[in-house]
Amino acid sequence: MKKAFFSCSIILLLASCISEGPVLAPLEVVPQVDLARYTGRWYEIATFPQRFQKGCTDSRAEYRLQDDGNIEVLNSCFRNGKVDTAKGKAWVADKSTSAKLNVSFFWPFRGDYWIIDLGKDYEYAVVSAPSRKYLWILAREPRMDEYQYTRLVGWLKERAFDVARLRRTEHGNRLD
Repeated sequence: MKKAFFSCSIILLLASCISEGPVLAPLEVVPQVDLARYTGRWYEIATFPQRFQKGCTDSRAEYRLQDDGNIEVLNSCFRNGKVDTAKGKAWVADKSTSAKLNVSFFWPFRGDYWIIDLGKDYEYAVVSAPSRKYLWILAREPRMDEYQYTRLVGWLKERAFDVARLRRTEHGNRLD
């Protein structure tokens, strides 16, 4: 009986040590974001496909800084022959950097919006969440220089993102 108990205890101990994958270093954000410069129109260059974006092309986001410091969010894409939109709100979660935000498209649900890379002239941004399950490469123009895109993909791979999941966003179908 003691041997059975001891064997079961060892098996349970070993099973509890098994992880679901490698432990990833915590995701870092950029040191500082000037939200006034960050607001405006961003085009989605590439993304990890998400259910809520299925069938979308020409995806973009419009951010507008509000008087209370929150950000009005208007995401849009071209789907099924028309422009599809989602309006939401974002707010700063980390006031020391303004690089960690929360975003909500319907209360009470919210998600993390972490700016993990940002061009010095705010010409591109890379956005994710601590889990690394979400990823967007954004730019001020609907196209990104191939060298810049390849550099960002390599940078993301170094930070343990599954870049094989990354899909480029098609642009050119919208007239607005």
